[in-house]
Amino acid sequence: MPEPDTSVTPVTFPPAFLWGAATSAYQIEGAVREDGRTPSIWDTFSHTPGRTAGGDHGDIAVDHYHRYREDVALMAELGLKAYRFSIAWPRVQPTGRGPAVQRGLDFYRRLADELLAHGIKPVATLYHWDLPQELEDAGGWPERETAYRFAEYAALAGEALGDRVEQWTTLNEPWCIAFLGYGSGVHAPGRTDPVAALKAAHHLNLAHGLATSALRSAMPARNTVAVSLNSSTVRPLSDSPADLRAARRIDDLANGVFHGPILHGAYPASLLSATRTVTDWSFVREGDLEAANQPLDALGLNYYTPALVSAATEAVKAGPRADGHGSSAFSPWPGADDVVFHQTPGDRTEMGWTIDPTGLYDLIMRYTREAPGLPLYVTENGAAYDDKPDPEGRVHDPERIAYLHGHLSAVRRAIDDGADVRGYFLWSLMDNFEWAYGYEKRFGAIHVDYTTLKRTPKSSARWYGEAARTGRLPGVPE
Repeated sequence: MPEPDTSVTPVTFPPAFLWGAATSAYQIEGAVREDGRTPSIWDTFSHTPGRTAGGDHGDIAVDHYHRYREDVALMAELGLKAYRFSIAWPRVQPTGRGPAVQRGLDFYRRLADELLAHGIKPVATLYHWDLPQELEDAGGWPERETAYRFAEYAALAGEALGDRVEQWTTLNEPWCIAFLGYGSGVHAPGRTDPVAALKAAHHLNLAHGLATSALRSAMPARNTVAVSLNSSTVRPLSDSPADLRAARRIDDLANGVFHGPILHGAYPASLLSATRTVTDWSFVREGDLEAANQPLDALGLNYYTPALVSAATEAVKAGPRADGHGSSAFSPWPGADDVVFHQTPGDRTEMGWTIDPTGLYDLIMRYTREAPGLPLYVTENGAAYDDKPDPEGRVHDPERIAYLHGHLSAVRRAIDDGADVRGYFLWSLMDNFEWAYGYEKRFGAIHVDYTTLKRTPKSSARWYGEAARTGRLPGVPE
């Protein structure tokens, strides 16, 4: 289907479409030693020499913990209708066990109240990668006990905040948690064990299901529960049988390993077969898949760039991996060492990721077919660019505006083709700590001077704010 001619036909959205922005706790909050908070795996990882660019860490980050009122005021000024934030598990339950620390919960109560006072819907994510270090010391996500601890934490958070926050997400990007944290080691906790990665994936599925039940038991019935998957649009380099098999293998590891249990109550048979040389999956116990397969109120999709893969041949075996997930001698793809990733053609962001809105459209339509009747949200989408203030202090980022226009147009096209997409959350509200990249990559619509912490809305923030206020995409500047 051809792209609509936006010079003639304005791109407009349904009146109830939710326009938001997203962040995560460790990337923005700072205050890592205040009000009872204890170290998370990202505190430990980022303070380990050689793990992050420039040795950067989130001790202060952008100090949202102390500046949240200023940040909410900026959201209101821009016209945002929703804010998706994450709750720091070690701020609420410092050891990952036992009662909640009310001082930690009080911050999120204040944040939610401030958002509501400005007419902004709070959307809470329970887990965006900051596992309490004490739980990692006990084995982390490869241990099933962590799933039970997560359900306990979910109940504490839901009971405390469910009167203010109606829209909840259990996990953000479980693929990154399992396969970058325990497979390639480029994310915290930095382990490089393919069996541990697959165990972690399973226990994250179990944790999601247990937490979903715990939230529903602790909160008012009107509240909703979702999960945010960084599902990948995986494309074969050619239509050859070998390349099609390679694409299926990566699709199973990127997508099926999570949406299989969560949406369908089973792992894909092709995934179990392809990884049989890695593990026998004996850690999957009776009842686990039923527990993971809880009814959802919505599904969150995070999208940045598609993947292009082929089978390894003599011509491409020696080529570098181009899977976009950092540099490591260890693969985040257990059992897929004979698959090669290729750089997709087209313009790229500062991350080196190809800009391709068709991948987002394809992803939305896939889940429209796979989970008919389940509302969808784009819970992350955005781009990193080398944004700098001009001599007058203004920050112009026309590349990001073009990126957003293209991807939001893809969302609108999916809606036209029958997808029930209820909202879009820009990643990210503001520049922040970008995990192993430290402060080198800027995804924010709001520029942050990391020395003074001054916030300056970029031109893309104004553009997106106009879209949020009017429900129509503004034009793209030359």
